Amino acid sequence: MKTARKPFPWIKPPGPVAPGLRIGLLGGSFNPAHEGHLHISDMAMKKLKLDYVWWLVAPQNPLKPSIGMAPLQDRLAYAARLFENHPKILVMDIERALGTRYSIDTIARLQQRFPELDFVWLMGSDNLASFRRWKRWQDIIMRVPIAVVMRPGSTLAPLHAKAAQRLSGQRCEHSCLAKRELPCITILDGPRNPLSATQIREKTDWQDNLFLACQP
Repeated sequence: MKTARKPFPWIKPPGPVAPGLRIGLLGGSFNPAHEGHLHISDMAMKKLKLDYVWWLVAPQNPLKPSIGMAPLQDRLAYAARLFENHPKILVMDIERALGTRYSIDTIARLQQRFPELDFVWLMGSDNLASFRRWKRWQDIIMRVPIAVVMRPGSTLAPLHAKAAQRLSGQRCEHSCLAKRELPCITILDGPRNPLSATQIREKTDWQDNLFLACQP
C-alpha cells in the first residue's frame, strides 16, 4: 500500500523534522532582524522547552507599508548572517515558497506539510495589541497555542487587547501550554528587551549596515 503523499512536497524541511518536535514560529518583516527577536526566541525556547524557533521572514507584512521595506533577500540574508551561529534558530522565507501572505494561511500549510511537528505561535506583547487586525485571528488561536513575550511599552496588552480578552478563560501557565486544548495562550515575562526595528530604522546608517552585512 502506497504512503499518502504529503501536501506541498517541494517545500523542504528547513531543519530537523521528527514526530513530537516542538517548533516556535516567529513571523515578521525582520526589517531588520535584531536582538529583540533573539530575546523573544530565547525566552520562548527556555520556558516552553521548544526544540527550534523558525523565523518566518515575510515578503511583505499586510499591516505595514512597503515604503522603507528592504528587499526580502536582504532582510533574509541579514537575519541569517547575524544569527547563523545560533544552533536552534532557523531563518527562512518559507512564506514565499508556500505562496502565502497571511499568518493563518502560513500556519495551515505548515501544519499540512509537517503534521508530525507541534507548532507554537510566538509574538511580542506589542503585536498582541494589534492582533485583532490580523486576518482570521480567531482561526489562528484555534490552530496553534499562542505564547506572548512581554515587551516594554505594551504591558497592558494582555489585559486590554481584544484577543487577550477573548482568551481570558484559556490563559495558562507556560509549563502547561503543550497539554492544553485549543484555544490557549500563555504570557512569558522576565527581563525585557526594548530594542525594536523602528528604533534601528531611525538611525541614518541602518540601510548601509544592512547592505554591507549582506555582501559575500
